[in-house]
Amino acid sequence: MTTQSVKIADILKSKKVTLSFEVFPPKKKEALDSIKATAVSLTQYKPDFISVTFGAGGTTKGYTADIAEAIENNGTTALAHLTCVRSTMDALENTIKDLKSKNISNVLALRGDFPKDAVEGEDVFPSGFTHASDLVTLLKKEGMCVGGACYPEGHPESSSRDADIESLKYKVNAGVDFLTTQMFFDNDMLYSFLYRLQSAGIHVPVLAGIMPITNANQVSRMVDLSNAYIPRKLLAICDRFRDSPEAMMQAGIAYATDQIIDLISNGVRGIHIYTMNKPEIAGAIIKNVDQIIKATNE
Repeated sequence: MTTQSVKIADILKSKKVTLSFEVFPPKKKEALDSIKATAVSLTQYKPDFISVTFGAGGTTKGYTADIAEAIENNGTTALAHLTCVRSTMDALENTIKDLKSKNISNVLALRGDFPKDAVEGEDVFPSGFTHASDLVTLLKKEGMCVGGACYPEGHPESSSRDADIESLKYKVNAGVDFLTTQMFFDNDMLYSFLYRLQSAGIHVPVLAGIMPITNANQVSRMVDLSNAYIPRKLLAICDRFRDSPEAMMQAGIAYATDQIIDLISNGVRGIHIYTMNKPEIAGAIIKNVDQIIKATNE
């Protein structure tokens, strides 16, 4: 008999500080086994869970469940992402059924990025679900533990930060159990965001998303993806070590480590590392903070 998957909401209640990783599926099937191995290798660091993204426009949706299953089979809780973009209701229901058959009970509900290759007149939301909150309601009916995404510096499509908070509150009220932030590089941005959430009556756990910048060329892409402010300190690091990959990696790991130590010191209870499918980078960060997390949880 299959053991019931641990729900992330219960993990968050039981620990003072949690640590989790994120991986993304391959674009081509022939790379699937390699990415599975990458995900499984991350379990050696004993994360509280590992999340698996869904792919732009749902292009890798079939692989998400397979990788999440490999993580669960290796004794670590998996969080599968699911998006509304280009998914019919039948497709969403079948995906949920597939996840449940693979013993996956944790899902991050997302609207998904509007596809760049969408043609004029195309219905990119054939399920009728145009917001993550629609998906949250469906997942809760299926007994899933549901996470949601949030943007400390405001969603790029929001008219204002206040409007963004209101949208987020609607999503939380739909049944979200926890939130994971998009990447940010200035901790003060997160602290201000957490204060606004509290003021708005949003009290679910918030996990801080940390992206180690180990390649200077990542910076402009990260800004486009997350609307993130890049502090002068990080810009200086990228400028100084742009042409030295080893030095840039070491500096990026150090910067992420400093962020995490500051967050934990200031009471942030969840750290979520965007690994970019590089276990060696995740391992280096864990080596820097494992005793800090251990001491905090004692």
